[in-house]
Amino acid sequence: MVLPDLMRNPRVAEAVRLALEEDVGPGDVTTLALVDPDAQAVGAILSRAACRVAGGAVAAAVLRAVDPDVVCETVIADGCDAAAGATLLAIRGRAAAILTAERTALNFMQRMCGIATLTSRFAEAVKPWGTQILDTRKTTPGLRLFEKYSVLCGGGANHRFGLFDRVLMKDNHRRLWQGGVPSRLDLAVAAARRCFPAIPVEVEVESIEELISALRGKPDWVMLDNMDCATMRECVRLTAGQARLEASGGITLERAAAVAATGVDAISLGCLTHSAPAVDLSLEWDAV
Repeated sequence: MVLPDLMRNPRVAEAVRLALEEDVGPGDVTTLALVDPDAQAVGAILSRAACRVAGGAVAAAVLRAVDPDVVCETVIADGCDAAAGATLLAIRGRAAAILTAERTALNFMQRMCGIATLTSRFAEAVKPWGTQILDTRKTTPGLRLFEKYSVLCGGGANHRFGLFDRVLMKDNHRRLWQGGVPSRLDLAVAAARRCFPAIPVEVEVESIEELISALRGKPDWVMLDNMDCATMRECVRLTAGQARLEASGGITLERAAAVAATGVDAISLGCLTHSAPAVDLSLEWDAV
């Protein structure tokens, strides 16, 4: 898979700086008290469980932010699978610097590997149907860039990054639509296009009747919210390629294949970023 160069984004360095500031504060007192500041060490970040790798470059950036002379070598690249016990990142440099950076580096990487791993499981479940697995905006504030990148590492795709890059009309928008008719979703689509003609327009529907109304407005996407599989199949039939269809709402890994088999184009999942368990990673010394 071709992944974007996450490290080109200036937000990465800023997030690393803030994370280290939070953890280290005025100084790592344990390391300052016990470790020779000039001692050299060789170590590695290991995975204690099988996982999809994400965040190696971020972990390396944390280490180098503490000491630019720390050398990091990627052993298993982002987007690749690792077995339990595998070395993900090899490290050498001043032992004190590595100790100070250790927890922050692991915190970033274990979270990112967890999201990538869960995403890969969903992607594998729907692979026979070619269905896209999409993330949502249900991300940790300040860490969206890292979490959405991790979804890509898992074989998923990114939905809108924020409120600025796609119109997505949900039920609460329709209730507050000034001067609009909540049941005329085609008019809502038209109103959105007049305001933002260059931005994709998506509308959430909860019934076949709402779908038919929305389709008259020719949206780019329609979100099928909390529908059973039979209703989704009928929506696919009625849409007949007029818009792309996204299934959303309470879709579990066990149910993902059945949803994909209805013919929807994509499945969006908040759980990828708000509920993915972190992968258990550790930093172990090879030589001190």
